[in-house]
This record gives sequence, C-alpha cells and structure tokens, in this order.
Amino acid sequence: MARPRFEDKGSRTSYDMVHYGHSNQLRQARAMGDYLIVGVHTDEEIAKHKGPPVFTQEERYKMVQAIKWVDEVVPAAPYVTTLETLDKFNCDFCVHGNDITLTVDGRDTYEEVKQAGRYRECKRTQGVSTTDLVGRMLLVTKAHHSSQEMSSEYREYADSFGKCPGGQSPWTGVSQFLQTSQKIIQFASGKEPQPGETVIYVAGAFDLFHIGHVDFLEEVHKLAKRPYIIAGLHFDQEVNRYKGKNYPIMNLHERTLSVLACRYVSEVVIGAPYSVTAELLSHFKVDLVCHGKTEIVPDRDGSDPYQEPKRRGIFRQIDSGSDLTTDLIVQRIIKNRLEYEARNQKKEAKELAFLEAMRHQEAQPAGETD
Repeated sequence: MARPRFEDKGSRTSYDMVHYGHSNQLRQARAMGDYLIVGVHTDEEIAKHKGPPVFTQEERYKMVQAIKWVDEVVPAAPYVTTLETLDKFNCDFCVHGNDITLTVDGRDTYEEVKQAGRYRECKRTQGVSTTDLVGRMLLVTKAHHSSQEMSSEYREYADSFGKCPGGQSPWTGVSQFLQTSQKIIQFASGKEPQPGETVIYVAGAFDLFHIGHVDFLEEVHKLAKRPYIIAGLHFDQEVNRYKGKNYPIMNLHERTLSVLACRYVSEVVIGAPYSVTAELLSHFKVDLVCHGKTEIVPDRDGSDPYQEPKRRGIFRQIDSGSDLTTDLIVQRIIKNRLEYEARNQKKEAKELAFLEAMRHQEAQPAGETD
C-alpha cells in the first residue's frame, strides 16, 4: 500500500511572516499522516487575492522548509486547491486551519476538495496573527512584553486595525496568547545530546524569527558532522536593554516556540543569561559558541558577554550571508502601513460576506433556493 501523503496548501496568511501559529498548524498537519508537502504561493498570487506580502516568495519558501515538521515544499502553488493538484503530488488529502481562505471574488479556495472528502482541518493557534504582529511594530509600545491586560492604546488598536465597516470577522483580529507547558512539550524534540554529537551554543533575541535567523542557524549546523544546537533566548527586559524601542516584538514564550519549531535547533534555554558564563558552558557541556556578524553589545557592567568562550578558544563568529534583521522587517511594515490596513479591511469584508451567505443558505428550508 502506498505511503499516505498529503499537502497543506497554505494558511490564510500564505506563510507570510511565518510565526509559531503557522508552525503549530504544520505540526498538527504532519501528525495526520507521514509525509507533509507544503505548497507556498507566489508574490503575484498573494498580491492578487490578499494584498502585498511582507516577505518575498524566495524568503517564504526557505522559511517554511526550515520548519521541522515539513518534508517538502512546492513553490508557486496554486491559490485554489483542486483535486488535480492533490493528484499531481500524490496527496491523499489537504489540511488547513479552521479559519477561511477566500479568492479575490470571495469563493472558498478549498471548495472542490471539501466536496470530494479530501479535506481535513486543524485548530488555529490562539493569540497570534500577522495582524497582531504588525500592530506591535506600529504602536511602539511595550504592552506585548507581558501577559497582563493589554494597554488601552493597544486594545483600541486590536479592536480597530484594518476593521471593515461591516463588523468583525471571527477569523480576523487579535487575541491574547497564553503559554502552556503542553505547547512547549509539543514543540520540543525531547532529545538530549548523544555521544559523538557536537554541542553548539548560540544566544540572542531571535525576535520575529525570520530568514536571517534561519540562514545563521543553517551555517552553524554545517560546522559539525553531528551538531546539537542549543539556542539561548534572553529575557524580554534584557532584549529591550540592548535593542531599545519596543523590542522584542514577540515575548519570551512566543520566541521560544518560534525557535523550537526550527529544524536546526535541538534545545532552547528559556531566559538565558546575557553573558555566556563558565557555569553555562559546563552545565550544557558546550563544545562551541557561535554568534553572527552583528554587533555584540557589552553586558550591564561593560564586559564582553563572550569573554569566557573566547578565553577557552571555542568562540566563532559566523557570516550567514543574510543582511535581514528585525529592524528591516519593521521598516518594511511601516513603509507599507496603509497597504496593510487596506489589506486587512478587504480580507475581513470578504470573510463577513462569506459568513452572511452561509447563514442565508442555512436559514432556507431544505430544497428551496433563490
């Protein structure tokens, strides 16, 4: 019997600004079978149906491939999933989140495969959306650093950003993320370093986990035949100290899931010390410490945070070849703010029209049509 294969064509964000919500969707999809093929749309298709993407198609292809539950990526996937598409890639069924994806003229992109019984659904991750992340960048507040009640300014944004005049769709908007130990367990590999593996330690904010991070981790992964990469994530307050403004955009719990979803990372230290100490190196039996080509900001006392691994001769700076930073992502968003607000309004209006049509159809007596 042929091995089951299936395709997850894409979520309503088309894997633009890939975050842990997308990763969780792919984790759930992968658990439904034994081989996951992910189709990612072109910039042209996304612009036509939804509005301008934040990242280029090449960036999005590579970001999706870096998620550890993905077996294969299909570039330039059609926006509407058909039976022909599933058969072309030998897929038994396709999977999507329990939100809705509509074409430019308001049709369900999964209508054909749903009618054929070759569609499955997974739960949407509460508390994260591209809409929410864009808002955090634009407001320049620090309300998102804690799990406490949103500030009045952020709440006002959350209720109104890109909101169309007709109301609010249940699939578009901002909700609060609540971390659980179960979610971390689902994302974690659960594997300890094995004899013969090279333990490599990297540390940073890893905020808005993006292609620059993936390029860096991929290069680090190449340094050893059997690498075991541990990523140390700094506390929000520490990140804010050395980056300023409203950074980090994602809080520590969110950044933890984003990094754990990466196929190159084996373990995460949640709230790692800023300086790489002798105690840390001994505890994790670290063989090598790596940092990118970005500036190394001194610790609070003015000392070099990497002085201990440098003293031991196990420190290396890695050139990932990528110049993309979290700052540059925020600049892309700010530059196109009005376009993103218009995109959100357009998307929500289509969703509300679709909901109304569904309600109207359900309200009609059986067998009766307009």
